[in-house]
Amino acid sequence: MNEGPLENLIRLLSGLPGLGNRSARRIALHLLSKRSTLMMPLAHALSDAAENVKSCSICGNLDMNDPCNICTDDKRYKAQICVVAQVSDVWAIERTAAFKGRYHVLGGLLSALDGIGPEDLRIDKLIDRIHGGEVPVEEVILALSATVDGQSTAHYISDHLSPLGVKVTHLAHGVPVGGELDYLDDGTITTALRSRA
Repeated sequence: MNEGPLENLIRLLSGLPGLGNRSARRIALHLLSKRSTLMMPLAHALSDAAENVKSCSICGNLDMNDPCNICTDDKRYKAQICVVAQVSDVWAIERTAAFKGRYHVLGGLLSALDGIGPEDLRIDKLIDRIHGGEVPVEEVILALSATVDGQSTAHYISDHLSPLGVKVTHLAHGVPVGGELDYLDDGTITTALRSRA
């Protein structure tokens, strides 16, 4: 196939997470078969999002406004910050409607293998928020993954926040709701036993 609009579309689609060349070809063909009902509205939505969605200068969330609607919501508890790796983590927590504080998106996790150090994340901005906030921060909840990178990031942040006198907590890890012990891995069972209530 000659390099042209179709091949360019396939190449761009295959660069998306979870899509290989074969999946990208199927999606491109599907879009082309539904140009007016799917492809053109999608192109408009992509253009609109690229022009109007901003990264919040306070927490790092994505929104049409800067600061975002969560940071400007006076009903949210300002003294509690939930630290997450990505914006998708904010959305996952917000779906539960269980957290009423504010967020801080790091933009990733520390990873020696990937060459991601503290200077590549928004850790300094978190410390600045704790120092210079309008309301003193009472608790920082580290809602990071239970992976090696997630836990090393949590330890790094904890070490840097402990001199500030702020309470640092972590999400509980262990048996999921509806989980059966026989199907869980040894690490999950061990963590659940150690952090039992």
